[in-house]
Amino acid sequence: MPGWVAAGFDEYAGRMPRELPLVMRALPGPARSRAIDTATLRRLEGQALLAAIPEPALVVALDERGRTVDTRGLADRFAGWQQSGRDVALIIGGAAGLDDAVRERADWLWSLSPLTFPHMLVRVLVAEQIYRAWSLLNNHPYHRA
Repeated sequence: MPGWVAAGFDEYAGRMPRELPLVMRALPGPARSRAIDTATLRRLEGQALLAAIPEPALVVALDERGRTVDTRGLADRFAGWQQSGRDVALIIGGAAGLDDAVRERADWLWSLSPLTFPHMLVRVLVAEQIYRAWSLLNNHPYHRA
């Protein structure tokens, strides 16, 4: 990943309170070759993602087919996640997209936009939006709407 991805993620993760850490766990993808078609690549990535989800985490998968929410809607969901007492696994797939098995495991499919974003940019966007949701719920001046 380019340095700006880690720097952007770290900026927002570092703003979160200690009791609500935002931790990124990047998984190595399968070796790419011309012999692996997109469906196989998606399936292999999906298996690795599913194996990495801690039980009994609440799973939120970022997916273009998911639901969009405004900032208040995300903050409300974030409040519900906190009240559940469960860890939340935010799943960002690779360039091939998410396997159906990952979508089926997800408790919520979240779409950031009808646009398609590179997965490295999504890491930064999601970190910022999680921080924004927290700041809104805690009357922090970061969110000024």
